[in-house]
Amino acid sequence: MPSRQIIGRRIRSVRNTRQITKAMQMVAASKLRRAQEAALGPQAYTAAARELLVNLSGQPVVKRHPLLQVRKVQRRLAIVIAGDRGLAGGYNSNVIRVLGRAVREAGGEYRVIAIGRRAAAALARARDVHEVASFEIEAGNAVTGIAAPALEQIVRQFTDGEVDQVDLITTEFISTVSQKVITRRLLPVEIPTGARPHGDAEMEPEAEELVDEAIRRILTAELTQAILEARASEQAARMLAMMNATDNADDIISDLTLVYNNVRQSGITQQISEISAGAEAMAQT
Repeated sequence: MPSRQIIGRRIRSVRNTRQITKAMQMVAASKLRRAQEAALGPQAYTAAARELLVNLSGQPVVKRHPLLQVRKVQRRLAIVIAGDRGLAGGYNSNVIRVLGRAVREAGGEYRVIAIGRRAAAALARARDVHEVASFEIEAGNAVTGIAAPALEQIVRQFTDGEVDQVDLITTEFISTVSQKVITRRLLPVEIPTGARPHGDAEMEPEAEELVDEAIRRILTAELTQAILEARASEQAARMLAMMNATDNADDIISDLTLVYNNVRQSGITQQISEISAGAEAMAQT
């Protein structure tokens, strides 16, 4: 059985670790609140842009728009959103696992735009995947720093025929305790099924310009929404991971304290036995 000194050092070490995990839990909780508030912002805007596209879908120019053209998929491009850091439970590994499955199922050329250092690191080790660009998810504004340059890449490659479909692999923020990795098609843009478009109407500016602007705004809003939800999901996963680590540290401290007390009691009992034996020996002499 370990000595009291060794057990005491272990208890102090676990207590120090608990202080760190508790602090990280509180920091993640603070960041989570801000990330949740930010993720709510684009939702109404995205819905309004989608509604505009539905209203315009009856116009012939919409069906001819290059970003809505469905073709045989031979080359794919995916935007993969993960985190910049670890210590977030299975958050990053879940996203990378879905990406790996998508690459295996695609069978053809596969290109990736990585958002988050963990996604970029996974691509560096992957085979049969071409990295188009990479961004840090926490670097700067989600729209101007990440979404806009990423969309410039995917729109150019799709319209030039370099890729036939663009997917988004990200984590959907459902609640603080629930996040789900999803795969959604970005390009070609889908008109919602069951949509009831408006008939012919006079437009200002011209229909081509209006449709093109509406589609690009929808793509920007959806990618921005995905980035903001991924940020919130990462902080929620990190908060839960650090909370579990803190709880585990408490359990370990309790177990070690019990062992420490047992060792201490055994030592006291042994000392009493030795004193009693010594006193009895002296009485007999």
